[in-house]
Amino acid sequence: MGIIEKAKKDDLAITTDITLNGHQLFHYAFDGTSPDNDQWIIRKNRVVNRFHKSSYHVGIELQESGKTMEESSLLSSFEYAAHGGAFPIIIKNVGVVGTITVSGLAQEDDHALVLAVIKEFLGL
Repeated sequence: MGIIEKAKKDDLAITTDITLNGHQLFHYAFDGTSPDNDQWIIRKNRVVNRFHKSSYHVGIELQESGKTMEESSLLSSFEYAAHGGAFPIIIKNVGVVGTITVSGLAQEDDHALVLAVIKEFLGL
């Protein structure tokens, strides 16, 4: 089941995005979301593209270090959001080629939704 189908089934108000090499391939916003969700997606994607890790992973690393994005990397939190919901799309022997992102829920839930769909897709 894909993100859209899962969100419909669970009655979730999310915005989701798939970007490949900076080209937006897919974007869908459910009723109940706003342009703010689009901005969160942009900021989360910047984190993934910069660090090649999920945005949640980077956020946890920052939390554990006790540092902000500015202190750790000299990056503005107005442009980079280390909050859950964005994952790198990685191709073996190539590297990170894009992102798959959800915004609209608590960050742990954004992360969990994408993770659940990726695991199902990969048969894990």
